[in-house]
Amino acid sequence: MTLSSATPRTAELATARPDRRRSKKKSGAGKTHDAGPLTYVVLIAAALISLFPLYWTVVAASSTDTEIVQPPTPLLPGSHLFHNLNVAWNEVHMGDALLNSTIVASFVALSTVLFSTLAGFAFAKLRFSGRNALLALVVATMTIPPQLSVIPLYQIMVKVGWGDKLQSVILPSLVAAFGVFFMRQFLLEALPLELIEAARMDGAHSLRIIWHVVFPIARPAMAVLGMLVFVQAWNDFFWPFIALSQQNPTVQVALAGLGAGNHTTDHAIILTGALVATLPLLLVFAVLGKHIVGGITAGAVKS
Repeated sequence: MTLSSATPRTAELATARPDRRRSKKKSGAGKTHDAGPLTYVVLIAAALISLFPLYWTVVAASSTDTEIVQPPTPLLPGSHLFHNLNVAWNEVHMGDALLNSTIVASFVALSTVLFSTLAGFAFAKLRFSGRNALLALVVATMTIPPQLSVIPLYQIMVKVGWGDKLQSVILPSLVAAFGVFFMRQFLLEALPLELIEAARMDGAHSLRIIWHVVFPIARPAMAVLGMLVFVQAWNDFFWPFIALSQQNPTVQVALAGLGAGNHTTDHAIILTGALVATLPLLLVFAVLGKHIVGGITAGAVKS
């Protein structure tokens, strides 16, 4: 009698425990919540605030200078966009500037990503004498203001015959200490040492390991670093303004020459040039956006 009465109770407990386990799991930290109306309102407001400067640039680039500076300020695009584009394009060497900036930013981004990944892998996973001291020295170079090296750097470029040439802008930026440190920190956590040892046991040499193991794992971080360096090189003004002239400018140097010979500043023309200079950056973000998001969230998910 006791055994038969206990059996249904045991079965009831056995069937109830998984339910309690599932309900506990659902109520844990991994539970997803439905977005409420307030969430969408906040996100839409944040998106509008972020996009408003770009929208205002389009409005100003399609208006006249008089319409911009005199109230009421226009809030809708005008009909002078193509006229302003024609003036800005012909007033400075805008076509050459876009080509030069594309060459400079692309070379600098590719070289920085390549050298930073190789150096970051060495600092993260290879054992050699003086590794920590050398890494500290590389990081310490980030504290040196670039203005201190302008005069000797300019003298070197003139002496080797690279004055007013793109090489004088590309060469000093082929690698960055920030990129080395960034890739080192990423590979330190993302690249298991056992994977490298397994590749060596299979007979892979260092170059094969870098190509087939390091580069695929580091791809998200390389995309993020490439975008950051490309944007920085594209927006760089100080050194290109010193090393280059208005006859062979980058985009930022060309923008500085807009309206330089006029007695008054035409804000519409300047903002038109700024709009032209911004479009390639939007294209880069559209191409690398998927990898950028993956690189940002790579370290946030644990198995």
